Amino acid sequence: MWRLGPGWRVCSSAVLGGGMGPRAWILNAQVPGGYPRLDPDRHLAEIAALELLTGPGAGLMTAADVTAYTVASDEGVTATATCGLGVRGWAAAPAEGAEGPPRPGTVNIVVTLPVALCDAALVNAVATATEAKVQALLDAGLDCSGTPTDAVCIAAPAPGPAPGEPFAGPRSRWGARLARAVHAAVLEGALRQS
Repeated sequence: MWRLGPGWRVCSSAVLGGGMGPRAWILNAQVPGGYPRLDPDRHLAEIAALELLTGPGAGLMTAADVTAYTVASDEGVTATATCGLGVRGWAAAPAEGAEGPPRPGTVNIVVTLPVALCDAALVNAVATATEAKVQALLDAGLDCSGTPTDAVCIAAPAPGPAPGEPFAGPRSRWGARLARAVHAAVLEGALRQS
């Protein structure tokens, strides 16, 4: 759980509070494999209320063990990953039918930056984090680009009068730091599963 407080923006693929906008908190909830509910956004809102989280937030879910998270930092950027790699594969894979409840999986990544990013850079940070995740999985010897339910949240202070940093690609100052932090956190998590 991240209690960001006021003045933060998040760009996220989260089930609850996904998209881009102000967020006061981020929650990564563990659910059982074969999760049966069809209203994960409502379920996450219930969990947030139990944790006394108020205001807009982002909620992710995973069947991976959320207590086995890994953290890496690089010059002010912090990446936290929960890696459940029981079900993994390539993003562009042939269609297959699912049989039975899926094994625990999901690589959820939450990144916090100490600087504001403009809208385009905030979106670019999601792509950079995803690229770094895939690189880490390959470096861990896994033949995959992730799991079918991976999610990412990028949190940065809201811009003030200035629009924020203009770039977050892997060769920009903040994007490079983000990429290294995500790579290190996901690599450590993936190697624990090997």
